[in-house]
Amino acid sequence: MAASTCHIVNRCLLLLVVRASLEGILAGDTEKPVDTVTKETPPVVSVDETHFKEQTGSRKGPNKSHGHIDKILQLDTPITSMTVQDFKIKDTLQTLLKIYNDDVKPLEDAYRFSDLNRDAISEGEIFAKPMVLFLGPWSVGKSTMINYLLSMEDSHQRLHTGAEPTTSDFTVLLHGPRYRTIKGMELVTDKTNHFSPLQKFGLGFTERLQGKQFPSRLLEKVSIVDTPGIIENKKQQQRGYPFNEVCQWFIDRADIIFLVFDPTKLDVGSELSILFKQVKGHEAKIRLILNKADTVSAQELMRVYGALFWSLAPLVNVVEPPRVYVGTFWTTVNTDHSMAELFYEEELALLHDLNQVMQNQIENKVSFIRRHAFYVRLHALIIDRYIGVFNENNWWKFSKNEELFKKIVADPDNYNLFKSILSNKDISRHDLPSASEYKEFFSINPLTLFKPLSYYCPWTPMSSCDMAKLEEAINTKLPELLASLKTETCTRDTCKKP
Repeated sequence: MAASTCHIVNRCLLLLVVRASLEGILAGDTEKPVDTVTKETPPVVSVDETHFKEQTGSRKGPNKSHGHIDKILQLDTPITSMTVQDFKIKDTLQTLLKIYNDDVKPLEDAYRFSDLNRDAISEGEIFAKPMVLFLGPWSVGKSTMINYLLSMEDSHQRLHTGAEPTTSDFTVLLHGPRYRTIKGMELVTDKTNHFSPLQKFGLGFTERLQGKQFPSRLLEKVSIVDTPGIIENKKQQQRGYPFNEVCQWFIDRADIIFLVFDPTKLDVGSELSILFKQVKGHEAKIRLILNKADTVSAQELMRVYGALFWSLAPLVNVVEPPRVYVGTFWTTVNTDHSMAELFYEEELALLHDLNQVMQNQIENKVSFIRRHAFYVRLHALIIDRYIGVFNENNWWKFSKNEELFKKIVADPDNYNLFKSILSNKDISRHDLPSASEYKEFFSINPLTLFKPLSYYCPWTPMSSCDMAKLEEAINTKLPELLASLKTETCTRDTCKKP
């Protein structure tokens, strides 16, 4: 207890200078998500007064340059040709695609995993660039921050910004040879990208989806998604498409999620609560940003900072809370603010964090496929158990007995269906879906469509059961592929193992 109290006191002291990492403030006891890649802490950046003034200008000229962005994100080195490392990345992704097609997809298709509101993975998705996702309330500076990162604040290509809610569309920013706007329907029907699964959300959504393509060194390395701001009132229910389901699709695929707030919009309503439930299992991706910090005094900022995490504590229920960045993330900076230099240090740390995610894109991709494979396996085991429970209780073996199956679907706990799944040593109760999900699943898929897992075990001695291949991919092939990435060092001209 004494150690815990000291830890909280230390956090409060750090709060006074708005540099808290929040570790230990929030309590929680959750399983480690299967898609989590160990986070490397961004290097601590110190900035002296001279360097700060060089980047932000003198106190009479408060505009920051973009030189530090280009340097940290390695955008200042021209790309002339593919390097040995690029070929290594391509070979690794080809291997990943083969594992997915050979070992994961057979049972995914056999048990119609996509009907459980989860999508199959396309080749385009495996080869896609890392995705940076911006979420948060309206008018907190999401679009402004994107404009700043892409150095297009003064360009006609910039995203529209303003004090009122200005972003009503999901906007995907992509690299291309020239500037053009891509309509949502074109974006979801283009097989060269990985957005085709978004068609399932209907025409109401595709009308609110757009892409913007233009030359950008940063967009050569990542894609960026700007989202409509969360508005905590009844208007939220009048979007005309399933907003939360669309957010879930992007959350599942994002490599890093910037959840942005500003000092005047800290209310946590129903939509934000739902959003935090949706990021369960993806906590390692989240970075909290308290933007526009220079619009309040240091004393007010301290109170705002504490109020933010007082509101979010019940939602971010994890052992290691997300990293928080406090600053002003756009070109104009108030250099008269007492914490101006600290805000700049925070910006540098955030850029290092983003760069680390870009460097870890392959590791994140392997982890994403492994997470997907884990849920395919869980789904197959559940369907197999539904079949088993039905056969065990169906006395008339040649009867379809639809009434019995309806009872099983309506109340699976009465048959210990999900409890029996937990007998598998590597399945946690926290990973089990709700019974309502399978009630909806079987409303469109009769049980007669499916065969037990034993059906997918060929009699030929040289072949393996589909479940055995899936488990080998989860437990052996994908971890070995991930380990090979961590032990092999590539330069521009060579790749070698230590």
